[in-house]
Amino acid sequence: MLKPLTKEKTEQLIPLIATGKQYAYYWGKWSDVLNRLLISFIGVVVVLILNALFGNQADALILLLGGIVALYWLWCPVYQASLRNSASRRFKYSGFWRGKVLDVYLTEELIGEEETVNQRGELVIVENRERWINLVLGDETGFEVEVQAPLQRIHKGIKPGQTAELLVLSNELDLSQINKISDAYLPQKDLWVGQYPYIQRDVFLEVSRQLGGKTPPRVRRQSNSRIKRRDR
Repeated sequence: MLKPLTKEKTEQLIPLIATGKQYAYYWGKWSDVLNRLLISFIGVVVVLILNALFGNQADALILLLGGIVALYWLWCPVYQASLRNSASRRFKYSGFWRGKVLDVYLTEELIGEEETVNQRGELVIVENRERWINLVLGDETGFEVEVQAPLQRIHKGIKPGQTAELLVLSNELDLSQINKISDAYLPQKDLWVGQYPYIQRDVFLEVSRQLGGKTPPRVRRQSNSRIKRRDR
């Protein structure tokens, strides 16, 4: 099932300013926080040097710059998430999609590489891999899309046949070509699956209650749970 949404509703689903979950996503790990703190520190040092050079000539501007760079570590996640939201809001049309989980499988994803030196003094590249869950979603029209996320314990109960809902974005009025999708919601598990929390989830749940209607018809596809490796 695919039902078009108004521009107003789309802007409610994809806010201009970052949501709490989006902020948490870009807050990152302690290494990310330390990197931002380092940038803030360097920025403050530069501002102090400018203040020493120009003195009273630009006190107000230097004070403003100092405040901005000193708090960079705090506001940077908001800025990054807001940029991502802005890119999603540029699509002209959107729709509420409801279908089924057709397949569930796991992969090992390459999430980064580190350079280290072994006992013989040789430079070695170590691959950091992580297990991800992949959901193939589809409906009775033949439309299929794949959603993936880092594997967590809460994903244990996901299986083919469960209902799945998500937001689709397109530049075509009839939504014939889907350019982007949100993270997926599984109402039977009250669970969200995706790499990034694209939408205001409380607003989406309201749309789901209004437009969800009946359970979508069963879509037949052979389940193929498997483990495979795929580099990114």
